[in-house]
Amino acid sequence: MGLHIRVLLAVLCIFVESIAAYGNGQVTVACDSMIPRHGSIIQKSPSPAIITVDKNVINASDQIRVTLTVRQSGTSFQGFFLQARDAADLNVGPLGTFTLIDDKSTQLLTCADVKFNATDCGEKKSCLRNPTGCDPELDRLCFFLAFTVQGSSVFFELSGPSNGYVSFALSDDKWMGDDDIYLCVVNDQSVQINPARSTGRSHPILNSQFPINDMAWRLEDGVAQCSFRRNIRLPEYIERFDLDRQYYIFLAEGKAVNGRIHKHDQQPLITQGKVHLHGSPKELKGSRSPGYIKAHGSLMFIAWITTSNIGVIVARFFKSVWPTTTMFGQKIWFQVHRILMAATVLFTCIGFILPFLYRGGWSHFAGVHPYFGCMILILVILQPIMAIFRPNPCAARRYLFNWLHWATGTFARIIAVGSIFLGMDLPALDLRNPWDTLVMVGFIVWHVAAELILEAHNYIITSKARKREEDKLEIMDSSESIDPQGHRLKMMILTIYICGNLTFLITLLVGISLT
Repeated sequence: MGLHIRVLLAVLCIFVESIAAYGNGQVTVACDSMIPRHGSIIQKSPSPAIITVDKNVINASDQIRVTLTVRQSGTSFQGFFLQARDAADLNVGPLGTFTLIDDKSTQLLTCADVKFNATDCGEKKSCLRNPTGCDPELDRLCFFLAFTVQGSSVFFELSGPSNGYVSFALSDDKWMGDDDIYLCVVNDQSVQINPARSTGRSHPILNSQFPINDMAWRLEDGVAQCSFRRNIRLPEYIERFDLDRQYYIFLAEGKAVNGRIHKHDQQPLITQGKVHLHGSPKELKGSRSPGYIKAHGSLMFIAWITTSNIGVIVARFFKSVWPTTTMFGQKIWFQVHRILMAATVLFTCIGFILPFLYRGGWSHFAGVHPYFGCMILILVILQPIMAIFRPNPCAARRYLFNWLHWATGTFARIIAVGSIFLGMDLPALDLRNPWDTLVMVGFIVWHVAAELILEAHNYIITSKARKREEDKLEIMDSSESIDPQGHRLKMMILTIYICGNLTFLITLLVGISLT
């Protein structure tokens, strides 16, 4: 019996023909020829289905309703594949895009796949990329815009990681508003290509009727890509920018829910200067952070990471290291402290002004960061004013000044650190996470460790001096004269601290330069 079954199976295998099945319906192999290539014989009999449209005359920007019905009741079929093509030339390829009415029995198929060739950048097309030099076909974190002049039109390619949309805008200035915008919006499993127009700082108004051609898109691994063609000049009644002029180009991304876009979380990438879309191909440079904001961040880093902290350490721990050495008529520790704190005040004041020059007023989108800045400015201005009216060292109330001077400075430093953490993540600067936070945390640990070591060193020396001297007024002088090695250790600690401090500062300044 077993032998009979094996013979039967062998006979059946002779008549088995391989069939390529597509269980999910994604027959992308059929996009060009419209042949599914299941491996079965092509049907010659009439189709069991009828296709009808709700319009007989169709313009390029029209929307039509396409209905697929069976010819006779009781007739069924397993699947269908539908494309819109130009009847005058069926070889042109698919035209237009579909929007599903019933997403339970139908699905969209990406036939016009977008393939970007970044090697042509600067030679055949102009490209704007973030990070610089990235390849959208190899790097899923690459934001990419390319455009090519082709006769009387410009062909655009746009790509970027997105859970909502990627977009670019043409603008006459570096401010968002009154711009010509183009978006690739992710909606379910498809990408909608939508022109838009913004008035002032209002929400962009989408215009699906705007005439753009040769639209194609791809959605894969969280990356949205699209391409389209737009005429350089348009009729006057269409309020859009002509493409034979110079514009700043904005590249942005954000969230979208059910096709509705939300405000982008990150500052757009903006070209360094105006770009002539009709000019020769080139590699474009851009930045997500305006120059004023970069300078603001740099000055605040210098002031509240380097000059203020070194100045405080010198005044607090190095008075006894240079007890009699003078510079310009004052003790050297005091002159170093005064120069560094004056630099802190100067950098803070200049840095405070720069965002107002950029915004043209108060920013209502920066949270509590500007309020912290105002508090810091008040405190740093109070410090030199208090220093002018400080009592004589021998005055009975000198200790009040000392405590107030210390408290004001310490409070300013604490607020400044908090303000830096907030400022690093604001859209106008937005240093890369999480490295910016790690660098700042590393700096805080470094600074606290240096202060603790110096405090412990002071305690040990003071304890030794207390045992050797009964006169408490001469503790510090006698301790340092007895233990000159303490001087060398302190100088070594200060040198190492300054080197580490500058390393953190340079790292953050480089981070700002890369935004």
